[in-house]
Formats: sequence, C-alpha cells, structure tokens
Amino acid sequence: MQKVTVIGAGTMGNGVAHVFAQSGYSTTMVDISQTAIEKAMETIGENLDRQIKKELINESEKTNILSKISSTSSLEEGVKDAELVVEAATENIELKLKIFSELSTLTDDNVILASNTSSISITKIASVCKYPEKVIGMHFMNPVPIMKLIEVIRGFNTSDEVTETIM
Repeated sequence: MQKVTVIGAGTMGNGVAHVFAQSGYSTTMVDISQTAIEKAMETIGENLDRQIKKELINESEKTNILSKISSTSSLEEGVKDAELVVEAATENIELKLKIFSELSTLTDDNVILASNTSSISITKIASVCKYPEKVIGMHFMNPVPIMKLIEVIRGFNTSDEVTETIM
C-alpha cells in the first residue's frame, strides 16, 4: 500500500494525514472547505516544528513529510488511485453514510474504506457500500501524531484479509 486518502481536515483528519505522510505514504487530504484544508496544513506544519524542537525529526524530514501531502476539495479527485481511504469527518451518522455511499461508487473492490468513528456501527456504515467486506474501523486517538494507539473495529462483513492488512 502506498496511497492513502483522508476524508476530513479537522483535528482528527489532519492528524491522520500527518501520521500517514510521516510513515512514508503518499497522502491526499480531502475536505469540502478550502479554509479547513489550509488550516490543517498549517497545523501539520506546527506539529512538525514541535517534533523538530524535540529532536524527533529534522528540517529535511519535515520538508519530505509535507511533500507527501496533497489536498483537494473534490472527493472524486481525492480518492483517485487511493488504496486506503480513511474517513475522519464529523461524528454524524447521516454524513458518514452519505460519504461511504459516495466512496462506494468512486472506488473499486480493491480499495479499503475505513472510518475513524468511535460510536457508529461499522456494519451500519458498510451497509451502504458495494463491498462491505472492504469496510473497517480505524479509530485513531487524539492527538494522533503523539498517540500510538489505533483501535481496529471489524464490521460483520469485514474480511480477514482487510483486517490483516490494517493490523
């Protein structure tokens, strides 16, 4: 897996994008608000600066990490060529179902669709998808760049292969 898309540029979304980019993945951050995307990129830069001050990374590594993050307000453009899509939108069931329904039409059966939800059933989310076996929960903890814990939640139909890949 090399290409990850993160839906949502808020606190959780920018943290998830930061961590994937820092781990070497080409990462696209998608949000309907260009202002939110700009704020997210600023936050990621500030968080990387904190890592530099703590001597966890250097300036060259910061530049490399930032170069791995692109952004768009187009869901269709954002998921093009993605191998993993992590949804980190507002914790609203109607919104999440709408996003996953759209993702289901924009991606094919080899793309893993993950939600950062902490309270909505993964099985319910997967019910609006063409490939429910490819849907899984990846609940990141805040602040994402610092917390090394991710809760992985299978839906009723989530395949063993998808679970193993995410683990």
